[in-house]
Amino acid sequence: MTSKNLLAKLSDTIASFKTATIPEERKVLLQPLVDYIKTKNKANEPIRLNFICTHNSRRSHLSQIWAQTMAYYYGVKHITCYSGGTEATAMYPKVAETLTNQGFSILKLSENKNPVYAVKFAATAHPVICFSKTYDNEFNANAEFGAIMTCDSANEACPMVLGAEARFPITYKDPKAFDNTTEQDAKYAERSVQIGTELAYVFAQATS
Repeated sequence: MTSKNLLAKLSDTIASFKTATIPEERKVLLQPLVDYIKTKNKANEPIRLNFICTHNSRRSHLSQIWAQTMAYYYGVKHITCYSGGTEATAMYPKVAETLTNQGFSILKLSENKNPVYAVKFAATAHPVICFSKTYDNEFNANAEFGAIMTCDSANEACPMVLGAEARFPITYKDPKAFDNTTEQDAKYAERSVQIGTELAYVFAQATS
């Protein structure tokens, strides 16, 4: 059962995802997260996911936003997705631009060095609130959450994530490598689609 009550352009973006193209080795990597969500969902227990990267500026925000969106799309209740870093910086502006181009509605709520963004994926759903923070910031869940490590350096720097009841090393290549190049727009869009596609697969499997 999927929810189609999404913003129109975003719905088109999700419809373009091809989960069948996900390599088998990635599906093996994703399976523990599938199992975690499925177990929580069947037990009607709250699901808390914290996506962690070094600077909480790119991959962790993309993952948080796509996870909350795909949970809504597949009708998973009682889920809250967070993001954090081993240090706080700011959500990189290209992330918001990329997601806007893919159909999200994004409102910038502040203009300081670490802006707060409200990211909407459906007219009737609460927006995802995004700003850069450490993973243990008081804004995030501090216990009984799944920690998804979205970059190798954070995975290595955090051998233990305080409060996490499960840990999933699901890492992605950093689009930052293409900042200020002619490939920047394409690489950010590519990484966003990869993350969205893999999380679509996760939630489809978890609700099957």
